[in-house]
Amino acid sequence: MAGVKRALAAAVLAGMTLAAPSLRAETPWVVYYADKEPLSAFEPYKLVVLDSEHHPPLRPLKERGKTLLGYISLGEVESHRPWYETVKGWGILSAENPNWPGSFYVDVRDKRWTELVVAELVPALLRKGFDGIFLDTLDNPPHLERTDPKAFAGMTEAAARLVTALRRHYPGIRIMQNRAYELLPQTAGVIDYALGESVTAGWDFAGGTPHLQPADDTAFQVEALTAAKRANPALEVMTLDYWNPDDAAGVARLYATERARGFSPYVATVELDRVVREPKP
Repeated sequence: MAGVKRALAAAVLAGMTLAAPSLRAETPWVVYYADKEPLSAFEPYKLVVLDSEHHPPLRPLKERGKTLLGYISLGEVESHRPWYETVKGWGILSAENPNWPGSFYVDVRDKRWTELVVAELVPALLRKGFDGIFLDTLDNPPHLERTDPKAFAGMTEAAARLVTALRRHYPGIRIMQNRAYELLPQTAGVIDYALGESVTAGWDFAGGTPHLQPADDTAFQVEALTAAKRANPALEVMTLDYWNPDDAAGVARLYATERARGFSPYVATVELDRVVREPKP
């Protein structure tokens, strides 16, 4: 596994033309996939990532100057989404994500998927009042292509094309890409935020507990994110780590660790159904 990560890191870095990174103030941000928190919970944050369907009222947040990104899964389709049956009928869904039951990998090479995303799903988000989009599950296409290079040939390239197509069609919106580090050599220049999820602390789905990531995994992610920032100095790099909110000292260490790398951190529970404030010093 360590050899694979080193090879991936080399590929990511090789695909980028590096320049000196610019300094940028940290952006306080939060990701929240529910609708129960009061408006006051979002006061400390400038950037707010929300679920596209279950979210607090958007207008009061926008009136307070928040930048709002709506969630969209590009590498999977969840069975509860209104478009699930349509995509299933096209025959382009494959295996179920073992960590997220009810969510199925989608063939991003299919033009019908691109058309649905670009012409219907994203406009629907923007009409609700979101300022941009949060692109999730795009690390699945490269994963599938590595797993079965013959069956999934071209998935990585197709995923990158989808991101660039979104920027081409919507030049004025804000775009955050979650992980998908293999795509960054092609997408770093067209997105506004690169998110590293579980850079330092991740989630053990089998055990149901947070854990510190292996050192080589963290190093790979930090290298990929730093290279993306150097390739596009205007890019903001965010991190999302998972930890027990009752361990205030542990949460504080995660914030300090990511800030020391020049990233804008948020630490939460894996369900992302509550706003977890940073502990006070």
